[in-house]
Amino acid sequence: MIGKFFSKLFGGGGGQTQSEDHPPVFYNDFEIISEPQLVNGQWQVAGRIEKEIDGQRKVHIFIRADMLPGEDEAVSQTVRKAKVMIDQQGDKIFD
Repeated sequence: MIGKFFSKLFGGGGGQTQSEDHPPVFYNDFEIISEPQLVNGQWQVAGRIEKEIDGQRKVHIFIRADMLPGEDEAVSQTVRKAKVMIDQQGDKIFD
């Protein structure tokens, strides 16, 4: 717990997801889970898009090059980019 605090404070850890308390966003029957990663003191846009199709849970994991100074900004951008992917690809995102 203390290590996690110092890691957040000083931007330590490369590619680590520092917070898992971002509620999922539901969009057009898809579930968007934001998982921004702290890399060298910046937050990288990353997350998952999930959907249940024919009783099977499908998952698409994505990481973008976008780096932002704040975690909340990265969460917002993750959701925005996921919505664009869903709009453009629909269920084909899982192929």
